[in-house]
Amino acid sequence: MIIAEKVFSRFEPGTPGRSLPDLCRALLLQQQQAWPMCREGIASLAAVETREVAAAGWSALLQFNPRRIVSTGAKVDAASIGARPCFLCQQNLPAEQKGILYGNDIMILCNPAPIFHQHFTIPLVEHRPQEIDPYIETMLGMARDLAPAFTLFYNGPKCGASAPDHFHFQAAPANAISVERDAGVVKRRKLLRQDGHVSLWTLDLYGRTVCVLESRDDGELASSLRTFLRAWGDVLRTTEEPMMNLLASAHDDVFQIILFLRRKHRPDAYFREGEERLLISPAAVDIGGVVVTPVEKDFRSVTGETIEGIFREVCEEPSILRKIVERM
Repeated sequence: MIIAEKVFSRFEPGTPGRSLPDLCRALLLQQQQAWPMCREGIASLAAVETREVAAAGWSALLQFNPRRIVSTGAKVDAASIGARPCFLCQQNLPAEQKGILYGNDIMILCNPAPIFHQHFTIPLVEHRPQEIDPYIETMLGMARDLAPAFTLFYNGPKCGASAPDHFHFQAAPANAISVERDAGVVKRRKLLRQDGHVSLWTLDLYGRTVCVLESRDDGELASSLRTFLRAWGDVLRTTEEPMMNLLASAHDDVFQIILFLRRKHRPDAYFREGEERLLISPAAVDIGGVVVTPVEKDFRSVTGETIEGIFREVCEEPSILRKIVERM
């Protein structure tokens, strides 16, 4: 159900002559003025610290961002989810929060605990579980409408989504997540498959298992992604959605999907006690190269080797990607 007073503006997908990025920026300005939580969240980014750590052939940017503790520490077990109201349903949004109604079934909202200065959460109006398959075409259409300013990302229900009970994307400024830039480095790219107008690549020496799907034809790309996901399910012998983090963008008339293959939500260190605990819970932004550390101890102590170990622990083996490609 759409609550009229929650609608800041409306945007019809594919509308020529209208700029969705401009609408998003206008929404952000209005929410900073009208919603104290949003204003404070964005203002807090001025105090965020970052530092780069090097691993074998790649690097990651650590971000010390205490406000992200709610997301990083979110309880996502069925009992915890069932015990709280859904914070993405319109009737439960803060009184001051408004959004852009995209089509008739999606809202673009400002994230009040941002990782980036322009960080949006994009839920369905209807309360439905996190599952990418029904919304692949929607994702690519929105990536087109947000281009070239923003990149969409998706966290699977078991590897990063803090609201796995309510379907949503998020959006960040284009190229703010390291993997977007790294995916364009020619010497790192390795072609695995060419299917019609769709190419499927991986990134060499990248420390985690990733594939990049690209095409000028969004319909063919959507079909290829579904084929990939079915093959992945066959390899794992499951009908559930495989664990993934995904980025989607459009640039220079090319649609791009960057997909990280996951096997685990959180590393073992997340569950340790006392000083041994490491509060890092990798989702799309983190696995993409911007690792959020809400605890200062972790930000100061983590090394490139630590991050490399976490990525290795939570990502699938490269052999799984090879088996998927063989089955496509």
